[in-house]
Amino acid sequence: MEAAKAGVVLAACPSVAGRLISWSYLVLAALTACAPPPHAQTRALGTADLAELWQEPHDLLQRDLFGGPGGAALAPAPEITYAFVSFKTTGTNPGYQVRDPAGRLWSVKLGVEAQSEVTVSRILWALGFHQPATYYLPEFTLSSNVGGPRKQARFRTDVAPWQAVGTWSWYENAFADTQPFRGLVVAQLILNAWDLKTANNRIYASSDPSAQPQRQFMVRDLGSSLGAARQFTLLHALGLYGWQGTKNDVADFEQQGFITTVDRGRVVFDYRGANTALVNMLTVRDVVWTCELFARLPDGHWQAAFRAGRFPATDAERYIRKIKEKVAQGLALKRDRTLTQAVTH
Repeated sequence: MEAAKAGVVLAACPSVAGRLISWSYLVLAALTACAPPPHAQTRALGTADLAELWQEPHDLLQRDLFGGPGGAALAPAPEITYAFVSFKTTGTNPGYQVRDPAGRLWSVKLGVEAQSEVTVSRILWALGFHQPATYYLPEFTLSSNVGGPRKQARFRTDVAPWQAVGTWSWYENAFADTQPFRGLVVAQLILNAWDLKTANNRIYASSDPSAQPQRQFMVRDLGSSLGAARQFTLLHALGLYGWQGTKNDVADFEQQGFITTVDRGRVVFDYRGANTALVNMLTVRDVVWTCELFARLPDGHWQAAFRAGRFPATDAERYIRKIKEKVAQGLALKRDRTLTQAVTH
């Protein structure tokens, strides 16, 4: 509401006084947008509940990070023609709903986010966080009146027995006090995934009563990553999410740091974003736990994750090198026992 008022004033007040008034509305909108610290919904979590968000990847070495959760057999083929169903109506990137010749429905996102979304999804899945079946196609063909070749596409589909049934919030959820949730936030910082809003998170439910767990909580739309987080509270308040950072930009990814310092067990990050309430809660223990997960990934898994996004080999090497530098910085905190012992939750 306040952001809308600001927009009206900006359009109607060209004078200096009008601009001052409009900026006051912008500041008010920014203050309104400041979120409180995350808090858990009131229920105790057991192992089965926690599995809705994260499960220990015991089979990590057997996981195919090129094929991903859906596997290579499900991957869409670039040589077939996909039937147009509808235009994509959410998010900042163009796209479609399409069907393949077998009748499977796919959500297609075009543009710069396609590569980064697929690769980051593979990495989170390797860490133990649930992810949908996603794939990258450098080019595909679309039928109907809007037909023809299309480039840079992320294909995503639901796999039985799972279906998206709702969204979940970074700031109000049952996992806020758990180590995996805090680790998930650290992982976003390591991968420079900066678009942390409810609309990007999905709850999946199983139609199979024997499935364990019955629900899966996913951070699904991950394309705003592998660049640099340059968020500004004012832009966040106005809903201008696409202006808050870069995506799929290896030079930007390399220039942004990770840990700045540690203050009484709390980690201070090189973070310029709109989600400070999430970032400010993180401790040494949270960073070490997450970096230990990252450190388990063998080189072949890293390379497969970036091949899944069809990154050039030279860019993949630069990304992997920078991620490993961040992980090493996080693991170095473990060696300082005074820092680790200072952590309390």
